[in-house]
Amino acid sequence: MTTHPSTAGQGVGPLLRAWREQRRVSQLELALRADSSARHISFVETGRSRPSEEMVLRLAEHLDVPMRERNALLLAAGYAPRYPETPLDDPALGALREGIERLISGYEPYPALVVDSVYDVVAANRGVMTLVDGVCESLLEPPLNAMRLALHPQGLAPRIRNLRAWRGHLLEQMERQIALHRSEPLRALYEEVAAYPVPDAEPAEEPAEPVPHFALPLRIEHEGRTLSFISSISTFNTPMDVTVAELAIETLLPADPATVKYLQSLTP
Repeated sequence: MTTHPSTAGQGVGPLLRAWREQRRVSQLELALRADSSARHISFVETGRSRPSEEMVLRLAEHLDVPMRERNALLLAAGYAPRYPETPLDDPALGALREGIERLISGYEPYPALVVDSVYDVVAANRGVMTLVDGVCESLLEPPLNAMRLALHPQGLAPRIRNLRAWRGHLLEQMERQIALHRSEPLRALYEEVAAYPVPDAEPAEEPAEPVPHFALPLRIEHEGRTLSFISSISTFNTPMDVTVAELAIETLLPADPATVKYLQSLTP
């Protein structure tokens, strides 16, 4: 996994340079994107020129800097943060919470959950709770973490029939998020779950009916049955709040008719 030097306490120039280098964009290319000049970008990165607030935001946008880190860039440049970070339980986000609950409840009986930037679960429907029934109680204590729940030996890991492949998918997903956000809490979580033991062998089991492999399925045992799901992750378009920007909605779509039939049979 790629590592990044600490940028704590640095000015806006070195921070922008670190983001530009991580995105593998030259000074000239960034200048063309931001309607500036390579000379000015160089002066900003070396501290010879102080960028305007508008320029900081423009460069951050073209470097795809996450919203939380855009605030950090503004602070480093001597400006106030632009984007609020509203707690999810704040009344101002009441409509958002209600919409999320309605969305994931409407997806039942199929599993759906909402996670934050470190995969802590902030909302889950009854389909998810059906799958996690019976796992170690300590893993279900708040804050419930989706990665720990999936990969811990006392969590869902022993039930996942294609654990090595699914574990590899989850770790790669976390690596991409670390590269994008440069989050130390996320890096610490990655190191924790990557160190969980993995069984030497998995039981060889084929689906009862052939299923097209259009995406890697999660194949998980539940009460003597093997259920198969395809994962889909959605985020909010054009967020203006750090909390909202870091939320992700994951839905598990049944990947075979047997899974559909079984989950529908659980519906009252």
